[in-house]
Amino acid sequence: MASFNSYKLRCSIPGHEMDVRGLAATVFPEGAFVSVSRDRTGRVWVPNSSSDKGFTEMHSMSGHSNFVSCVCIIAPSETYPRGLVATGGNDNNICVFSLDRPQPLFTLKGHKNTVCTLSSGKFGTLLSGSWDTTAKVWLNEKCMMTLQGHTAAVWAVAILPEQGLMLSGSADKTIKLWKAGRCEKTFTGHEDCVRDLAVISNTEFFSCSNDTSIRRWLVTGECVQVYYSHTNFIYSLAVFPNSQDFISTGEDRSLRIWRQGECSQTIRLPAQSVWCCCILPNGDIVVGASDGIIRVFTEAEDRTASAEDLQAFEDELSKATIDPKTGDLGDIKLEDLPGKEHLNEPGNRDGQTRLIKDGQKVEAYQWSVSDGRWMKIGDVVGGSNQQTSKSVMYEGKEYDYVFSIDVNEGGPSMKLPYNVTDDPWLTAHNFLQKNDLSPMFLDQVANFIIENTKGHVVGPAQPAGGDPFTGGARYIPGSSSDTAGFGADPFTGTGRYIPGSGPNPGAPVGVADPFTGGGAYSSAALRQTTNIYFPKTDGVTFEQANSSQIIAKLKELNGGAPQEHKLSEEVLESLERLLLSVCGLNSSEPAPTIQQINLLWKASHWPEDIVFPVLDIMRLAVRHPQVNESLCGEAEGVQLCNHLLNLMRPEGRPANQMLALRTLCNCFSGRHGRALLMAQRETVLSRAADLATVCNKNIHIALATLVLNYAGCLHLQPDLEAKAQCLSVASRALETVQDKEAVFRLLVALGTTVASDQTAQDLARSLGVSSQISKYSSVSDPSKVGECCQLLLKELQ
Repeated sequence: MASFNSYKLRCSIPGHEMDVRGLAATVFPEGAFVSVSRDRTGRVWVPNSSSDKGFTEMHSMSGHSNFVSCVCIIAPSETYPRGLVATGGNDNNICVFSLDRPQPLFTLKGHKNTVCTLSSGKFGTLLSGSWDTTAKVWLNEKCMMTLQGHTAAVWAVAILPEQGLMLSGSADKTIKLWKAGRCEKTFTGHEDCVRDLAVISNTEFFSCSNDTSIRRWLVTGECVQVYYSHTNFIYSLAVFPNSQDFISTGEDRSLRIWRQGECSQTIRLPAQSVWCCCILPNGDIVVGASDGIIRVFTEAEDRTASAEDLQAFEDELSKATIDPKTGDLGDIKLEDLPGKEHLNEPGNRDGQTRLIKDGQKVEAYQWSVSDGRWMKIGDVVGGSNQQTSKSVMYEGKEYDYVFSIDVNEGGPSMKLPYNVTDDPWLTAHNFLQKNDLSPMFLDQVANFIIENTKGHVVGPAQPAGGDPFTGGARYIPGSSSDTAGFGADPFTGTGRYIPGSGPNPGAPVGVADPFTGGGAYSSAALRQTTNIYFPKTDGVTFEQANSSQIIAKLKELNGGAPQEHKLSEEVLESLERLLLSVCGLNSSEPAPTIQQINLLWKASHWPEDIVFPVLDIMRLAVRHPQVNESLCGEAEGVQLCNHLLNLMRPEGRPANQMLALRTLCNCFSGRHGRALLMAQRETVLSRAADLATVCNKNIHIALATLVLNYAGCLHLQPDLEAKAQCLSVASRALETVQDKEAVFRLLVALGTTVASDQTAQDLARSLGVSSQISKYSSVSDPSKVGECCQLLLKELQ
């Protein structure tokens, strides 16, 4: 450890009126950083001239109506060559600033609770996490996708830019890895709220937690190392440029520097909560704390503070008060503690803490390896013997205070329990939430607590429970569970009628269309210069039918159906006439009647083990304008959608899943069907995406066609969130789909989604689509897969 210089104070910046909650090194100006605070402002700090080791405020930003809790830098672009600053706040908003104006350029709204973490990626993508249990992906002022799956506040997010992977850490104690909007992996190991994440490389990252540990993970899921040294919650991490060493800060009033896997230096601060940290390009460390002061530490001697300033910092530290409830100091009994002579013995390691008594006082000292001496880090107050004498019981727990708050005149008062180590604002937030009171009272209640505990507030500590941060006590957010895996039993049916067994599942929609498999476009030279693949805006449908076999199978299954489900001869005849009228090769067939359509709808609710021939009739019928209007219209459309989605549930029968998907694809052939499916897009595509894991090529082709039809409807439309879902579903499907026809249709869907849309192209790049599809560029059988892939890669350059 001795080979490294120790970090010493460079300067203290009293830049904020309240806690400093977030820090980030800026791209421009060089050596500068930005801080955000509970005082509702963000500030940019630039280094002074070389002779002056301090920083000057260059720019102040305000736009939030409540505390600002996090910040990140969005990398420079052609539009903003100096980059942008994004801040998240307790007003649920994200404000994005340029460096030349105090008001935000724009505000991103969408989260339903505090935005507490931000991370930026390539091409202007921004990832946010919130107490509302979600993370959101933003691009060009729009929310592209919402990442749902955590069951408590999302405290930390990070982007692994090269692979389009995203990470989120939560108060539910887990970390999730996301690819194209889908949770690919959940990391478990932390025993309490995950507070921060820091990317090491494309394959590794750090996490820290309220459980006082730091963990090093591989993206494949393995935890390769656990680091212990902190004695309380760890709030923040930052990694040095060598991608090995790192720093951490937490509720134990410390900044810790980790070299070669060990804590090589501990720097105590005269503030209870060290909320945030960042590393500047020159290796200096910036930390922000609950006392509103930003402190910069350096290992460069020429930037180290003057002897007077170093002494002033040490004096300030020695006067700090430490409550044993906030640190791992044990049960302090004054009579058992040694006197000052104990400080004559050297410490064993940097940062080691020693308690000694000085008369009736208890003092805390820390060993400094670099100085070879014990430094006083504060006076210990409120030892365990004192605690019991002044505790108040409320709901079975001990508190320092239990206030009675009168909200409604004449109404019952409400009880507000409080410990001096709690954060007044967090306590106020929890009190308002528990009693269903307006957040407008937040400042009023917090100030009431501060006024009535003056002289007793030692420093904010994380509350023990009952709040959105720990996921404990009364806070019970909506939960979601991963869909269970399911078997892929191949559907064979009986007899000779096997739905979907035809050689060409696609629709002939024109002789020069690659979906027909026809040979009208045989000129290789023509194919190389002309994009005949995308954008594809006319719907692809499933047309093939053998009416006689469908009816024969229907009658066969009806013969063996339970009595209560048997269809009468009249109903069978009606369904046969309907099938002939929608498959008629000439216009002499009479149009389907309302009665026939109603009978079809009723029959589609047959038992799931025999319903498939009815679904096949429905698949063919919805192409007819009259049936399309009747089944997909405003009144009945949602019922049809829900019925098909139920048949598509993961544990359902593969034949029904495939025919339900094909029916949805064919609904796009009519105006009413298109309107219905566009209105139900989010639900339909989410359910369909889950079927990518079924090992059935016909299901995969139908899924790819559904995504393609959605992409076609969205082409030239400004609905970026819908396009983001198409990109996400197609990208996720390509992870598992093997059939070349399905792969081809997914590539066309991607191409159609990004064609003529710069923002959609940026999102596709940030999701890592190019690296994902590049393996298809050399496919020559069929050639259309390789050709389409090459055109798509060119589009995404």
